[in-house]
Amino acid sequence: MRKGAKRKRSQKEEEAAPAPDNHKTTESTKPPTRAKRVKASKPEPEPEYFEDQRNLEDLWKQIFPVGTEWDQLDKVYGFNWNFSNLENAFEEGGVLHGKTVYLFGCTEPQLVPFKDENILIYIPAVVAVVSPFPPSNKIGIKSVQREVEEIIPMKQMKMDWVPYIPLEDRESRVDRLRHQIFILSCTQRRAALKHLKIDRIKKYEYCLPYFYNPLQEDELEQSTEVQIIFPSEPKPIFCEFDWELDELQEFIDKLIQEEELSEDQKDAFKEFVKEKVREAKKANREAREARRKALEEMSEETRRAIENLRFYKFYPVQTPDTPDISKVKASFINRYYGKAHEVL
Repeated sequence: MRKGAKRKRSQKEEEAAPAPDNHKTTESTKPPTRAKRVKASKPEPEPEYFEDQRNLEDLWKQIFPVGTEWDQLDKVYGFNWNFSNLENAFEEGGVLHGKTVYLFGCTEPQLVPFKDENILIYIPAVVAVVSPFPPSNKIGIKSVQREVEEIIPMKQMKMDWVPYIPLEDRESRVDRLRHQIFILSCTQRRAALKHLKIDRIKKYEYCLPYFYNPLQEDELEQSTEVQIIFPSEPKPIFCEFDWELDELQEFIDKLIQEEELSEDQKDAFKEFVKEKVREAKKANREAREARRKALEEMSEETRRAIENLRFYKFYPVQTPDTPDISKVKASFINRYYGKAHEVL
């Protein structure tokens, strides 16, 4: 028992004995620890601020620029034009505030200074017609090259008056909105032009928004001039003949003298001019009769509305990144509308 007891004590002593110091060995085999790098904190980026979209900001771009060549449209939108004056006109105190307005666009090619040189650009303009009803649902097609002027329904050229929805109302149901702004729109897709005949494509370039005011005598009713395009070889003869101011035989002799007309063509040319004069006189009579009839059938309400029609022509506002157009602004709209009451 004593031995066992002694052995037991020995076990306890062994268990209680301190473990051998291996610290030095451990230190020699463990690689030294590296000091951690302190990462420099990145500066927080400054918050970006975006300007809120104006309620009518895209208005001018939604309006079709009637009569502009298709291949020039990209040049029209190549500048960041600013039509804030048009937008402001609908605000309280503006000339269009609270009124029913019909808008159509056009472009005017002009040579203007920009960045130390003169460049040819297509300046966009917007015409606003203040009217309780559409000023016209027709389009006029006329050019120097076309003998006959056409007055056709807008829809034949895929054009129509459509309501413009301001940005703040685009989440609303359209049928519940009270529309006051109507724009001339065109649904002809540029991608589909390749399927059209050349003459059809050219028609778009000669389009002019049509307007007829029966309270005013039309230029056509007063005109005594006819455009002459006489088919001839080697080139057609282009001229104007006034049946009140020009004597036909003298007119022909002068063309022969200037070698514009050959001697053997004079009789055919004379008959051609006479026929054009007869057609023009007939058109004048029909225009006068149509105006007389329109006045007879016109209600007093319509008459007052026509008398109060106003045309406003808007050009882009000058900005640092757009050309200076201040010297080329004009009140003339087109041969049907005449001049604007005010240019802005």
